[in-house]
Amino acid sequence: MHPFHTHCEAALAAIEAQGRYRRFTALRKQAERFPLYRRADGSEVLVWSSNDYLGMGGHEVVIEAACEAARSMGAGAGGTRNISGTSPWHDALEAELADLHAKPAALLFTSGFVSNQAALSTILNSLPDWHVFSDARNHASMIAGIKGAKATCHIFRHNDLRHLEELLRSAPPAAPKLIAFESVYSMDADISPIGAICDLAGRYGAMTYLDEVHAVGMYGPSGAGVAERDGVAARVDVIEGTLAKAFGCHGGYIAGEATVIDYIRSCAPGFIFTTSLPPMIAAAAVASVRHVRSDAARRATLFERAETLKRRLTAAGLPALPSASHIVPLHIGDAALCSAVSRRLLDEFAMYATPINYPTVPRGEERLRLTPTPLHTDAMMDRLVAALNTILVPERRAAA
Repeated sequence: MHPFHTHCEAALAAIEAQGRYRRFTALRKQAERFPLYRRADGSEVLVWSSNDYLGMGGHEVVIEAACEAARSMGAGAGGTRNISGTSPWHDALEAELADLHAKPAALLFTSGFVSNQAALSTILNSLPDWHVFSDARNHASMIAGIKGAKATCHIFRHNDLRHLEELLRSAPPAAPKLIAFESVYSMDADISPIGAICDLAGRYGAMTYLDEVHAVGMYGPSGAGVAERDGVAARVDVIEGTLAKAFGCHGGYIAGEATVIDYIRSCAPGFIFTTSLPPMIAAAAVASVRHVRSDAARRATLFERAETLKRRLTAAGLPALPSASHIVPLHIGDAALCSAVSRRLLDEFAMYATPINYPTVPRGEERLRLTPTPLHTDAMMDRLVAALNTILVPERRAAA
C-alpha cells in the first residue's frame, strides 16, 4: 500500500475516534414547503441549519427567472468568462451588485470561497512587500487566499482593536497594508466594529477587505450588509459577498473601485481559468437581489424570528451562546456529544441541525448552529425546544 493511503486510513480513524467524522445527510429540499425537506424514505425533516437565510431559494420569482433562462440559454455557461461564458445576465448581475454596495464595479466568482481565495491572493501578490492583518476568526477561504500570497501575515485577536493597532504600528510605515476581516462571524454570531477598523486603516494607510457573506441580503436599509447598516460602506475598499446564502442562489463576488476590480479580473487565476456561473443561476440571482432589496418586511421577520428563538432557548434553560446576529449557536462542548445530539434530533424528532466541531471551532466550543428563517413558525420552535430538552437535560444531569 502506498504511504499516502496508509496515512489516509490512520487520519480517518483518528477523526472517527474523536467524534469529528463528517457524515452527509441526503435531504431533498422542498421549494414550496421550506424549511421542510424530505428524506429518501419520503418522511419530512424540519431543517434548522440552512444558509438559505431568507428562504429565497424557493421563491417563485427566483425559480421562474432560473427556468426562463434555462429554457432559452441552456443549463451551463459553456466556457470561462473570456471564452463565450459571459451572458447578458452576468453583466446585469455585476451591475446590480455594484449598485447594491454603492461601488463602481463588481466581479462574479463561482463561489464565495473562490472569491476570497482568488481576490486576496491576487491583491497580496501584486506588490513585493504587502503586510496583511487578518482577524483570528476569519473564514478558511480568507486564510487560503492569504496563505497563497507572499505577504507578511499578522493575525490579530478576534475583534480586538487594540491588538490590531499594535500590529499596524509595528509594521514598516511605507509598506502596503491590508486589513482582512468579516462583518458577521458565522460560528460566533458576533459582529465586527467596521467603522473603528476603518478608522485604524485610515490612520495607518491600510486598505480594508470586508467579508459580508453572512450579512448581505439581511442587514442595512437595502440589504447590502452591516457596512451599509453602520453607514461605513464607502470607507471599505473591497466588499466580498455571496449569492448562496440570503439570496438563495449560488456564486460569490467582490465589489470595489473599478481599477481594483479590473485588476483582479485581469490577473486572478481563480477567475480567469474557471467556467463561468450558469446563465440560469445568474438570472435567478439578479431576480433575488432585486426582490430582497425591496423586501424590508422579509428581512425584519428574519430578525424577529432569530430573537424569538434566542428567548425561547434561554427561557427553557438551554445553553444558547450570546449572539449579536441572526445566527443562534447552542453550546454542546464535546465533539462526540455534539454529533450524537444532532443524530438524535434527526432520528428521533425529524429535525436537522448541523454539528459544528473542531477544526471549524476550537475544541471545547462544539455547538449546534441554528439559523431560523422568516418561514420558521412558533410551532416549529416549540418542537425544537421540546426535543432539545429531552436530549440535553439528561445529558447535563449525568455530566453534573
